[in-house]
Amino acid sequence: MDEELIPLSLLKEGEEGIVRSVQGGKGLISRLASMGISQNARIRVLQSAGGRFIVEAADARIALGWFEVSHIEVVRSHPRREETVPAPERRRLLVALAGQPNVGKSTIFNILTGLSQHVGNWPGKTVEKKEGTYITENTEMHITDLPGTYSLSAFSEEERITRDFILQNRPDVIALLINAASLERSLYLLSELLLLGPPVVVALNMLDVAESSGIFIDPAKLRKSLGIPVVPMIATKNSGINDLVAKILATADGEEPYHPVIPGVSLDHEEVFCELLDLIHEHVSLESYPSDWVAIKLMEGDGEISKMVKDRVPDFVRERINALLIEHEDALRAVVNGRYAWIKAVTEKAVFRKRMEEVLLTDRIDHILTRPVWGIPILLGVFALIFLLTYTVGFPLQKMLEEAVVNLGHSLEPLFLSAPPWLKGLVFEGVIGGAGSVLTFLPILVIFFAVLALLEDVGYMARAAFVMDRFMHLIGLHGKSFMPLCLGFGCNVPAIMGARILESRKARLLTLLLIPFVPCTARLAVLTFMTAALFGQAAALVSWSLLTLNILVLGIVGMAASALFLKDEQTPFIMELPLYHKPNPRTIGMVIWNRSLSFVKKAGTVIVLVSMVIWLLSYLPDGRLESSLLARGGRLLEPLGHPLGLDWKMVTALLTSILAKENAIATLGVLYGVGDEGLVRLLPSVISSASGLSFLVVLMLFVPCAATVAVMRQEMKDRRWFYLSLLLTLVISYLGGMGAYRFALWLGL
Repeated sequence: MDEELIPLSLLKEGEEGIVRSVQGGKGLISRLASMGISQNARIRVLQSAGGRFIVEAADARIALGWFEVSHIEVVRSHPRREETVPAPERRRLLVALAGQPNVGKSTIFNILTGLSQHVGNWPGKTVEKKEGTYITENTEMHITDLPGTYSLSAFSEEERITRDFILQNRPDVIALLINAASLERSLYLLSELLLLGPPVVVALNMLDVAESSGIFIDPAKLRKSLGIPVVPMIATKNSGINDLVAKILATADGEEPYHPVIPGVSLDHEEVFCELLDLIHEHVSLESYPSDWVAIKLMEGDGEISKMVKDRVPDFVRERINALLIEHEDALRAVVNGRYAWIKAVTEKAVFRKRMEEVLLTDRIDHILTRPVWGIPILLGVFALIFLLTYTVGFPLQKMLEEAVVNLGHSLEPLFLSAPPWLKGLVFEGVIGGAGSVLTFLPILVIFFAVLALLEDVGYMARAAFVMDRFMHLIGLHGKSFMPLCLGFGCNVPAIMGARILESRKARLLTLLLIPFVPCTARLAVLTFMTAALFGQAAALVSWSLLTLNILVLGIVGMAASALFLKDEQTPFIMELPLYHKPNPRTIGMVIWNRSLSFVKKAGTVIVLVSMVIWLLSYLPDGRLESSLLARGGRLLEPLGHPLGLDWKMVTALLTSILAKENAIATLGVLYGVGDEGLVRLLPSVISSASGLSFLVVLMLFVPCAATVAVMRQEMKDRRWFYLSLLLTLVISYLGGMGAYRFALWLGL
């Protein structure tokens, strides 16, 4: 049967054909051939519209014009089925990335997953969950970055999440990140992971840091003594990443020798361990829970495992287990001693320590940064430098972006010449004047995000917590509470969630009470914006003073609350101080990107909506601001603003800031009618320095944003504390605004 030759242009979208003829000059034929379109090639039409075609040939998408298509003739074909060789099915591996805090997990996770990662929360938890994919050859690795944890006890959310994930999801491979500079401590987590079942690949990271500290490790000897794969690497230099992936694949395929040396208990408790093991084997079916691990957890006194076992065994077995554990009350010490004996044995021949005569760089830096006299002034100085950097770099960029927003408004004006006045006002004054003013914050916020991420990455934030421990004790807390408080400088929402690391309920409630007094990046951005506009050369000093005021208020409130509620509470403080190391640009870049993207999304959604609503309220019912619905509501509250030196427009701006702090600027931009001048140039002509100072004091101490309030209510689980915290911020901010206004007038501002 003869084939029917037709032009390619007659094929419909989705139809296939086989090329039988390509006409035209040599140049056209050669060009088409280089793109995979030649005689006998299979071609499929993906799109045909307006004389333009998109076709698929040789596994590539190619765009063609009408002239090129007219020179190609094909015969119709049905999509290949049996004749096509199916691509090999891509296998999936579940890889758990585990490790203690500050071992470089985030760096490796970011390198492997890039922008394919997804960040959320663990189900029913407030602990961050990171997942991502890495594809190599025919394998798709699904990587879960487990929370950093020092052990697998059930004392914290992170520990429970890590062990539950491994026991319930049974990953194909666990990649355990180990800090070579703290090898013995890092191996403690390995001693527990080996009992859980899934194969473990050790990633021996930060070798450069270890060598600079005089610690030299032989990976081959360590691998021999452990009996499991060991990969030497320096993640910050992208060294060893490919070797780690190769070892994970080889271990999953069973091609890598895997004969782990399992840690035991001390010799004087081996009989106890064996008897517990026999009782478990005989009477308990523990499904995915390995018997050895359960017996160890019983000796440790793990509450969750002890309850589970006792619920499943007969009474006489329960009594025997209780009798054994009561008779051997030091069973936990036997487990710990057994692990450290194992650690000593596996590291004995693999680790060499050079005698260091000089003080390490970390010790020299800490000798200054953690001293009682210098620690807090240096911390305040760090924040002062952040403001200085913001004004010298961020503010000029912010002004350039503001001019761009103004120019955008001008460029859109011709499109709205015939539009009704309300639509013009909504777009130019509501969206561009309001949300556009907020969007100009981006350079300032990027600097805040970058500096905080840098300080965290190099290891300074742990020192900040250590330094603040002395200050925190004055308010009945300890340095660990400083970590969620410090997170508040980024955003109060994760700060409140982070308070779950505190074991004491009273300490947690007090920390939650104090977090709203920590100025988040949104407040700091408003502070930076308005002080630069109102105070000129003194802007940095005013900003630093208001930040210091916030910290002092936080301390005073904490001391008062502590005296009333936490008089008898003990506040121990145990925290790792990681070695200082070079910052990783990729990790810092990912933090800046994610936080900046979150801000842009907020500016494009919530803040745009609020700006439009505020403008409509300022326009209705007759198009005049002075008689608008917003003006009527604002004037009802204006008497409250008089002692603060605030008019109804500024009071309204404070109220809209409850939805999002950036709305304060958006509202001022709408109500004061930002035109060609831009808000920075307009503010000094409509707000006095005294009123501006009062406004900023109230804003910095005022009720937090709606998202923070919602999370506070959820986390506090106590209505009295929740309403007390809201009332406290209202009263303190109002009194603070009054005091600031009177003080500014006294100074003659």
